[in-house]
Amino acid sequence: MIRLLACVPILVATLASGAIRSEAIEYKHGDTTLRGHLVYDDAAEGKRAGVLVVPEWWGLNDYAKSRAEQLARLGYVAFAVDMYGEGKVAADPAGAKALAGPLYADAARMRGRAAAGLAVLAGRPEVDASRIAAIGYCFGGTVALELARSGAELAAVVSFHGGLKAIGSVAEEGLKPRILVLHGAEDPMVPAAEVQAFEAEMKAAKADYELVSYGGAVHAFTNPGVDKVGLPGARYDAKADARSWTQMRTLFAETIDGEG
Repeated sequence: MIRLLACVPILVATLASGAIRSEAIEYKHGDTTLRGHLVYDDAAEGKRAGVLVVPEWWGLNDYAKSRAEQLARLGYVAFAVDMYGEGKVAADPAGAKALAGPLYADAARMRGRAAAGLAVLAGRPEVDASRIAAIGYCFGGTVALELARSGAELAAVVSFHGGLKAIGSVAEEGLKPRILVLHGAEDPMVPAAEVQAFEAEMKAAKADYELVSYGGAVHAFTNPGVDKVGLPGARYDAKADARSWTQMRTLFAETIDGEG
């Protein structure tokens, strides 16, 4: 059962395009209280497309929130979800592994947490529920793909340097969204065998998918802060970051932009 508990306005910033508003949204997945981050242009009129943002394994930190705010500036209603509950954020790789591990081990739990966030976004009065995409970074990319595998009503899914190994199986009704995987060609955390297995899975499911590999890029290539963490196999790549964002925007132009 998914229950929306509260929403608290936390930020208003005036821009040339209008007022970008952020709200802390408290909601439930089972007995777990989750705290997400909603961002939208308060000056926009009518319903518009929504984008679900699933954070890296660190949790709903400032980086994930900044991506949601970028999307709001483009005219989308963005909701960055809390996958761990109570807004937990890891301080180091060991802490992140401890938080993400139980979700990697339980496809139903992982999908349910993501679906709870999707329900919040789809239920917003500003959102056209027929025009929703989900994006995710690293761990979040895995989650976004699992949401697609679950049969969720999404128009598009984008994985940025996410794990591609299936946690659960594809629903009987198949994969509904367009799928875009943006991958670092030298990512040691997502080896070639995993990429090949993913492509075989997508072909078997007759999915509408695209996989883009960036030469020289490794894991976490979109996050400028990853270099400070000292995580082996992870490094920011400005070119891959910019190109992947452009690829995402192209997909959105073909799927969720426009009316209906």
